[in-house]
Amino acid sequence: MTGNDSTGELVSKLSQEVSALVRDELRLAQAEVSGKAKKAGIGVGLLGTAGIIAWYGVAVLIATVILALTLVLDAWLAALIVGVVLMVVAGVAAVVGKNRVAEAAPPVPTQTVESVKQDVAAVKEGAHR
Repeated sequence: MTGNDSTGELVSKLSQEVSALVRDELRLAQAEVSGKAKKAGIGVGLLGTAGIIAWYGVAVLIATVILALTLVLDAWLAALIVGVVLMVVAGVAAVVGKNRVAEAAPPVPTQTVESVKQDVAAVKEGAHR
C-alpha cells in the first residue's frame, strides 16, 4: 500500500484481504471440528468395545467360571459372583468411553470463533481511526 492509492484501490485491497481472512478462518474451523470429531469417534468406539466385551465376556466367562466355582459353591451363587464382576468391568469401560466423548463436545470450533471475534474487533477499531 502506498500513499498514492485511490479509494477504489484501497477498497479492492480490503476486499481481497477480508476474503483471504475468511478463507483462512474457515480452514481453521474445519481443522478444529475434525479434531473434535476424531475424539468423539474414539470415545464412541470405546463405548462399542465395552458393549462387545461385556456381551462376549458374559457368554464365555460365565460358563467357565461358574463351572469352576460350582466345585466349591452353589451354582446360583457362582453365577451371581461372575455376573457382578463382569458388569463392573463393563461399567468401567463405559465410563472411560463416555468421558472421551464428553472431552470432544461440543463440536464447535471455539478457538476459531474467538479468533474471528478478535478479527472483527480489530477491523472495527481500524475503521474508527
